[in-house]
Amino acid sequence: MMWTRSVDRLALSAVGLMSAISALALVTATPALAARADNIPPPVVESPALPRVALSPRVLEMASEYRAYMRHAAAVRTHFENGQAIESSLAEVEAYEPQQLIRGAVAYGAVIALQDPAFVAGIRVYAGNSATRREFADRIIADPNYITAMPGAATAANMIQTAMSQHGQRMAVLGGQIRAQAYEVQRAQAWSKTFVEDREGRLARAKVASAAPMTPVDDDVRDLTAAVSGSDTFIAKELPGAASVEPATAPFTPFVARSLAIAALASLGEGGEENETALESLLNDTTAGFCLNMSKLNLYQCLAVAKPYYEDMFCLGLHALADTGQCIAKAAGVTTASIEAATSVMAPTETVAAHGRTSRKSRRPDGQ
Repeated sequence: MMWTRSVDRLALSAVGLMSAISALALVTATPALAARADNIPPPVVESPALPRVALSPRVLEMASEYRAYMRHAAAVRTHFENGQAIESSLAEVEAYEPQQLIRGAVAYGAVIALQDPAFVAGIRVYAGNSATRREFADRIIADPNYITAMPGAATAANMIQTAMSQHGQRMAVLGGQIRAQAYEVQRAQAWSKTFVEDREGRLARAKVASAAPMTPVDDDVRDLTAAVSGSDTFIAKELPGAASVEPATAPFTPFVARSLAIAALASLGEGGEENETALESLLNDTTAGFCLNMSKLNLYQCLAVAKPYYEDMFCLGLHALADTGQCIAKAAGVTTASIEAATSVMAPTETVAAHGRTSRKSRRPDGQ
């Protein structure tokens, strides 16, 4: 609450001085922005009471689904004592519907952006006048990129990119560790060479789990709801060490623009249930969703030809974990050496290589 009050004091005190400056910034920030922003008038405050920062409960539920999935994926084991342990981890990590996961990620990114007080204050300058607020909101909804040249947008984008990079890298590193273990158990553990029981059923269950709706997680919903107004506790947990104060480099990906747009609507007081239809449209990032769809197809392909348990370990490490993590990081426009290393070479098992059914070049674990 103190965070919100301080942001609102900053926004209200800035209205007089910033009316002309903010309007000028909207016009002159970039040539592309000027074409969109030159009709927004300087903000005029009707009342010193600004609408509260608000985000639809459904958007917060989607963010909770993404956050919970990432937490579960990060907790997956990397050492296995038997085939059942591999199958249990596989069932845990494969349980997401691609479009729902990316919508949740965009929603989560919006909550991350709301932790940047400068970004929020810069938007709330336009919240005091209902006509200006509505016009501003309509433009954001029509074109999410409209918000990316606003003051503070680049630092908020940095925070989104940092969070998504951390999630993607964590999954990629875990995936790489599991792939390495697949080689080790193949050589050292006899059980790893036994065939997976009910292989066709295992593939069918993977497809069912990938189509099943994800469900909101109450504890995460509570955390995210509290964070809408800004929370030092939340940002310390989600971005340990915090994001760099340096602004991210434009242009931003559609994923980042959409998260910023939703955060901007929330900052204007236009992100509540009354605008849920518009918010839903902003959550859809087709490029990132396509990447996750391809990750799923590669997983199915891998499972279709994998026979012994150590091959399922490979499918888990590369496609269920590393590929998914790469999609999340790339959606935010970030890639790292560790992510590339975890996903660049498919060094699978004898069965997978023999069938030649994967989308990447294959070789045997012994390098032949």
